[in-house]
Amino acid sequence: MANTTPGIRPFRIDVPQARIDDLYARLAATRWPDELPGVGWSRGVPVAYLKDLATYWHTGYDWRAHEEALNAHPQYMTTVDGQNIHFLHVRSPEPDATPLMLLHGWPGSVVDFLDVIGPLSDPRAHGGDPADAFHLVIPSLPGFAFSTPLAGPGMGAAAMAQVFTGLMSRLGYTRYGVQGYDTGSWVAPEMGRHAPEHVIGIHLNAVITFPIDEEGEMDGLTAAEKHRWRRMQDFNDGYLQCNSKRPQTVAYALTDSPAGQLAWIVEKFKELTDPEDGLPEDSVGRDRILTGVSLYWLTGTAASAAQVYYEEISAQSWSGGAADGGGAGACDAEWEDGQAGWPAHGRGTVPTAVLVSARDVTIRPWAERDHNVVRWTELDRGGHFLALEAPDLLVSDIREFFGAVR
Repeated sequence: MANTTPGIRPFRIDVPQARIDDLYARLAATRWPDELPGVGWSRGVPVAYLKDLATYWHTGYDWRAHEEALNAHPQYMTTVDGQNIHFLHVRSPEPDATPLMLLHGWPGSVVDFLDVIGPLSDPRAHGGDPADAFHLVIPSLPGFAFSTPLAGPGMGAAAMAQVFTGLMSRLGYTRYGVQGYDTGSWVAPEMGRHAPEHVIGIHLNAVITFPIDEEGEMDGLTAAEKHRWRRMQDFNDGYLQCNSKRPQTVAYALTDSPAGQLAWIVEKFKELTDPEDGLPEDSVGRDRILTGVSLYWLTGTAASAAQVYYEEISAQSWSGGAADGGGAGACDAEWEDGQAGWPAHGRGTVPTAVLVSARDVTIRPWAERDHNVVRWTELDRGGHFLALEAPDLLVSDIREFFGAVR
């Protein structure tokens, strides 16, 4: 169904061929580093692995085919509060469907949700109950892909939330749900805080929960939660330190070298997917990973997509770093006035569901401290990129939660 709302214009992805040819030329001319023998993935992405993946990107991967697949879904552009926003708007054939916004994270994109669009928007055609149908709005976060350029400094989670509640209002949706993971799990609750009268429910996965230096906050944690906390402390947060402190500096290398951009992203798929000891493509197909990486490369958004980390650290006024390598890079940070705290805007009131995959590090008491959690689900499989790794599990939990709160 075409969208004819004033201020919203149709959009199709059509990357100039010269930009694709430049990608291939740069891949062919990659200057590869040496590496120490026998270290595997312990010091970063192995050269042999990345060479093989880069060769496939150059000679086996077909961007145009995946561009066409993306363009099979209705896409639009608009400007809200001075910020350009690209979004998919997939209306369900069921007229009474519930509006639902899906929010990706870093290093993600709208590509992450391709496998859930059909089951969520048209459950009747996918063996589901038509009462569970959703009208889907799937935006590129500000600074990501085609939601560029950034309108200016300050585009953190709260500012993004204001932009997205404005987008939903412009589309005529007065009561809607929000689902988000990773960065999207920061933005979705902020939408609930900004417009609780419009957001009927919030569904989150890949949520990072922080200790806030409260007495007794470590008491009563289950063995699984203690294990998650240890994993957060042991997590290699080097990428976050770069993104949150010097996003512009690291972007020069990522914007100039497709092999560099590829390594920067594929390492996250290695670290965060399930099974833990598998390769990225054991969990997510190479073509799907490369479509996401290609969006970052072809739109040149390494710098702008990283800015949200800088904004969040600045907004929270963190003065410390994650000395122990905390999972979100801010786990051991302190407020400048000596008080730890999260979230900045108080506990949410909108009913919230939290879905925890086998690789997530979400800790329930801390999540319940920050959000109005009414549904808690733990899975025995799946990783950080659940919409890509186990879309069936994500779809099922979304349907059940919103079936209860709508």
